[in-house]
Amino acid sequence: MQNLNERTKKVLYAVVQSYINHPDPVGSRYVTKRYEFGLSPATIRNIMADLEEMGYLTQPHVSAGRVPTDLGYRFYVDSLVAEKSYYTNLEALNKLYSKLKSLKDDIEKLLNETTKNLSSLSHYLGLAISPIPDTTTLKRINIYKYRDNQLAVILFTDEGLIKNKIINIDIDISQKDLNRIANYINSEFSGYTLDEIRVKILKEMSSDKLKCEGLIAKAMKICQDALYFPECNLFVSGLSEVLELPDFADLEKIKELSKAIEDKHTIIKLLNEITDAEGVRVIIGSENTLDELKKLSLVVSPCKEGNKSIGVVGIIGPTRMNYAKAILIVESTARFISRMLSEK
Repeated sequence: MQNLNERTKKVLYAVVQSYINHPDPVGSRYVTKRYEFGLSPATIRNIMADLEEMGYLTQPHVSAGRVPTDLGYRFYVDSLVAEKSYYTNLEALNKLYSKLKSLKDDIEKLLNETTKNLSSLSHYLGLAISPIPDTTTLKRINIYKYRDNQLAVILFTDEGLIKNKIINIDIDISQKDLNRIANYINSEFSGYTLDEIRVKILKEMSSDKLKCEGLIAKAMKICQDALYFPECNLFVSGLSEVLELPDFADLEKIKELSKAIEDKHTIIKLLNEITDAEGVRVIIGSENTLDELKKLSLVVSPCKEGNKSIGVVGIIGPTRMNYAKAILIVESTARFISRMLSEK
């Protein structure tokens, strides 16, 4: 990003803020009237032309005003963060937090409710992912006979994550033996992460004793399969809120947004890269590494219990986003969830 003098920075900030407020190309005369810079329309017009040459602004067509590029939005967001110029109405956030407190023992319900409220507050898409199961800590596991060749597994974690799955088996095993297997896991491995437990089980399965004891080896295989939960859950709310924005007035943009939402693996992949980050992150348009999101912006933040990630919350919307409001909502919500869960 090029160095800009203070006068140029003020004009660029004004153009971006004006375009966020009203989605019409911004002209020099409007900036002159709206902002008291003490500059003539001609001077501001020349500055805007320079900003266009540098890649901060673009002109949709000849004789139109300018609109920000992704680089222009990046300058604006960095200025907000540096100056802490955030949206400051906290009343609605406090109402949200009172709702979330009652859900702190079930992380998935908590995150689902969070996305609904993030969308309602911002008028963009609210999104969240639950913790990656491998990094969660076992509290209890129950295993039930479902059919002759299938078992139902229900997993509870210390983070409030509840997962269930059906696994296939090729042995006849009684519910009594399944209870013994579950009791063994709960007594030996409670307090370990799922990844740590699977490593320990694999080590035990390789021992000579287990190689000789076929039934025990198969029981350990059931343990291994029962504790394999490869994906976190994605929660998205607020499509109707977003579709009311002028940015999605044409069908092509609606299709792009729908495609991004439908490809959950795309968003999960992106958010998983943020789970270990510190604080709020803003990813603008072309800064996205994923093609499906290059015309959208994300404001996201990890939630943590101590040093352990317990998910990510955020907002997704057009690049013409009210970043000041979005940053505050996401940052404050992530901090609240982290603090609330750390106090359990």
